[in-house]
Amino acid sequence: MISYADFITLLFAFFVVMFASSQADKGRAQAVSDSVKKALEGESMKQALAVLLGGTRDDSGKGNAMLRGPGGRHRAPEEKKEMKAAELIPSLKVRSEELKTEIAAGNIQISMQTRGLVVSFNQAALFPSGEDVISPHAYDAMQKIAAAISLIPNPVRLEGHTDAIPISTPRFHNNWELSAARSIAVMELLSTKFAVPRDRMSIAGYAETAPVASNETEWGRARNRRVDIVILSEQGLIAEPK
Repeated sequence: MISYADFITLLFAFFVVMFASSQADKGRAQAVSDSVKKALEGESMKQALAVLLGGTRDDSGKGNAMLRGPGGRHRAPEEKKEMKAAELIPSLKVRSEELKTEIAAGNIQISMQTRGLVVSFNQAALFPSGEDVISPHAYDAMQKIAAAISLIPNPVRLEGHTDAIPISTPRFHNNWELSAARSIAVMELLSTKFAVPRDRMSIAGYAETAPVASNETEWGRARNRRVDIVILSEQGLIAEPK
């Protein structure tokens, strides 16, 4: 078994060296050399391969030229801030405590998802039915969310959602227009009243295409009528424009 393990290790080293020799990039060759050294010293083969091929960077900054995931974008050194969901957990706990009254009333739900920290406002907590003018009663909760945004460097996406019942009014011809208008209304409030920079925010209107409950019941439709304020994680940022 010892001889077999030595053979596999040497075979791994051989193919890694062959891979390195085919690359003109000296930086890649150095990464290969470092990875082989670590592998021979006992570091897990999975971690070594991640440095070579994985599209990620380790704690020391080694890795290939891609950022995590398809469509990842390069950042200048001063912009390379880790935006992993785990780093948003402290903010999740703080916001949950600050908004416990609204949460207890069922007006707000806070959750940690792959895309980031999601603060979901029920439509009734923000808007009259079929409208896009935010009620002043929601300002206090919005101020707390704005304070959280100011403490975290992550970008923010504002997502409008509706139920599946079609709407047709002189102002809104369909649910797409209504969901987008509500996202814009939240953006305007955060920007003009609570000084959240516009360049940190993006908006999206999903109409009825992303329900969180069944549209067959009034309870489900009420849950689907919402605006999600998403403090984006690194994974959530992948879908944003470059």
